[in-house]
Amino acid sequence: MRVLLILILLLLTNGFARAATLPDPVSFSVAIERGDLRLASQWLDAGLEPDFEGDTVGTGLMIGAWEGNIPMMELFVARGADINKANRIGEQALLHAAWKGRLDAVRWLVEHGARLNRDGRQWAALHYAAFAGHGEVVGYLLERGADVNALSTNGSTPLMMAAREGRETIATTLLGAGARPDIVNERGDDAVRWAMRYNNLGIAREIAGSARFAAAAAQPAASWGPPVRSQPVPDRADMMLAQARKMEAAGRREDALKLYRASLAAIRQADVAATKAAGQARAVTGMVISAQRDKPGAQSAALNYATPALAAESGDAGAAAARADIVDDWLRRAREFEAAGRRNEALQAYRQASAALRSPLKSQAPLSAPPPGLPGDAGDSAAAGPQP
Repeated sequence: MRVLLILILLLLTNGFARAATLPDPVSFSVAIERGDLRLASQWLDAGLEPDFEGDTVGTGLMIGAWEGNIPMMELFVARGADINKANRIGEQALLHAAWKGRLDAVRWLVEHGARLNRDGRQWAALHYAAFAGHGEVVGYLLERGADVNALSTNGSTPLMMAAREGRETIATTLLGAGARPDIVNERGDDAVRWAMRYNNLGIAREIAGSARFAAAAAQPAASWGPPVRSQPVPDRADMMLAQARKMEAAGRREDALKLYRASLAAIRQADVAATKAAGQARAVTGMVISAQRDKPGAQSAALNYATPALAAESGDAGAAAARADIVDDWLRRAREFEAAGRRNEALQAYRQASAALRSPLKSQAPLSAPPPGLPGDAGDSAAAGPQP
C-alpha cells in the first residue's frame, strides 16, 4: 500500500512538473516566432499538443510557415501537427506561407500534404498570394493544380484580388490559366468593377477587352463606388506591440499594459489621419483614351486618378463601423479590467483590440466581438494572419 501511494505521488508530481513547463499562448508565439527550436522541442517533449495555438498567427506549424522557418515546420509535423488545420479565423499554414511570399515554405507544405483547394467557399492560398502580389507563388500554386476560380467566403476570386490590388502581371497569369472575368461576388462586384474602382485601368482593359472597357471608361468614376484601402500599421506601433507581447511573456505585465496603450493610441491616430486624407479630392495623374478603328464614334476618354488610402479596412461602410464598435468595446473593457486591478484580463482585452485594429481588409473574416459583461477571461486575441 505504501509503495502504491509513493507511486501515485510521483505520478502526480511529474504531472504538475510537466504542466508547469508548458507555455501560455503569448510565450508560445514569442518563442516560435523567434525560431527557438530547442524550447519548442522541450515543450513538445513535456506534452504540449502539436496543434497548440499561440495568441496571434496560430499553431507552431502556422507560425513556422508565416516566418518561412522550414525546420520549425518539420519539427511540428514530425510530432503530429495537422498540416491542414485551420486557425480560429479559418486560415491554414499554406495560406500564411502564401501571404508572406515564402515560396520554399509553400513548396514544402504542398509536398507534405497541404491541400491546394478547399471545400466550399473559403479563402485559399491562391487568393492570398494574388492579393499580396507574390507572382512566383501564384505560378507554383497554379502549376500544382490550384483552382484559378476558387471562391472566397464572399464569392470573390483570385482575379478579383489581383484587380483590386493592381497586380497586373498576376492578373495576366490568372487569365492565361483560365480565370473567369464574369464571376460576381455577393456584393455584386466582378473583377472589372474592382479594377475600375481602384483605378487599375490596365487590368480593367485586359479583363474586359476594348469594347467593354471603352464603355466602362465612359462612366463617371463615382459609379464604381468609393475605393477602400487597407491602412498599414505604423512601424512604431508594430514595434511596440511586439515588445508588449515579449514583456507579457516575461511576466512584466505593467510594462506590457503601457506599451499596449501607447501602440493602440498610435494606430488610432494613424486611422484618423488616413480618414482625413480620404476626404480630400483625388489628384488627376493622367488620361486614358480608348478607340476602335472600325468604330470612331466609340472613342472615349477617362481621367486617371490617384487612389487615396482610407482608414477603413473592410469592404463597405457598414463593416468599418462594426469594426470600430468592436474595437471601442474591447478598449472599454480593457480600461474596466485595469481599474478593477484585473491585469490579466486587461492584457487580453488590449490584445483583442489590437487584433481588430490591425486586421487588414484582406479576407473580411468575422472580427472577434467582446462578450457581454465583464468576463473572467477575455480570451486570446484573434489571429493576426493575413485576411485578404
